[in-house]
Amino acid sequence: MQLTFSNKLSANTCLPDKKTPLAIQLFRLTRLGLHTLYGAAVAATILPSVNTLQRERIIRRWSRQFLNILNIRVLAKGHTPDEDVRGTMFVANHISWLDIHALNSIRTVRFIAKSDIRAWPVIGWLVAQANTLFIERDKRQDASRMVETAAESILAGDCLCYFPEGTTTDGTELRPFKGSLMQAVIDTNTEIRPFSIRYPNTKGSANIAMAYHGETTLWQSLRRVLAQQNPVVELDFAAPIASAGHERRGLCLMARQSIAARLDLD
Repeated sequence: MQLTFSNKLSANTCLPDKKTPLAIQLFRLTRLGLHTLYGAAVAATILPSVNTLQRERIIRRWSRQFLNILNIRVLAKGHTPDEDVRGTMFVANHISWLDIHALNSIRTVRFIAKSDIRAWPVIGWLVAQANTLFIERDKRQDASRMVETAAESILAGDCLCYFPEGTTTDGTELRPFKGSLMQAVIDTNTEIRPFSIRYPNTKGSANIAMAYHGETTLWQSLRRVLAQQNPVVELDFAAPIASAGHERRGLCLMARQSIAARLDLD
């Protein structure tokens, strides 16, 4: 799928010109709440008893429905993965909590996330049921444990994803990458799959209203998303990069350069 907007981010970012009527926002919020409860019921009763492929399909379908409720259009291009892709690690820039649903709507993965997400009401539990791997970012010794766990998951055929910036941005910058988890790819002699995430507005520049960063709360972010009429998220998948012959720092740099080129950022 190809995006019809400009591929370049402009420094002149702006919020959407039009807002969704309040009645529609409330309707979407109600549907979102019901969909979340439905997801909790499925996670508690169905996911524990299905195989990996069935689990992935259930999560992918739920994520697509989640985004449809918010009227978010997902546009994927480049080396778009399918369910035949196995045993790899996706890496991307990070803008919003919506990034997770956007990727899962294309290819279901196991995310590596900060441990504090697990404490989020309802959503934290749902994320855990989706086989998310949690890392204590403030504890340096936890990185080695996560590398070992990630390597085991990759060898088992799982697709993983982590955001090496370690935090979110508003989409107008790309921060330095933290590459400790790249060691799991090197240890398993597999590959990484870089991809860029951007939320363009109708003028092609960054729609910063979609960003969940800084002091913005989850509720504030959700309200901004609900207020938009036709939000778009674009995923641009680069060619896989084999880990053979690379050390961790070099592999991390290659991933960042690949993503930066797609975002037209330094």
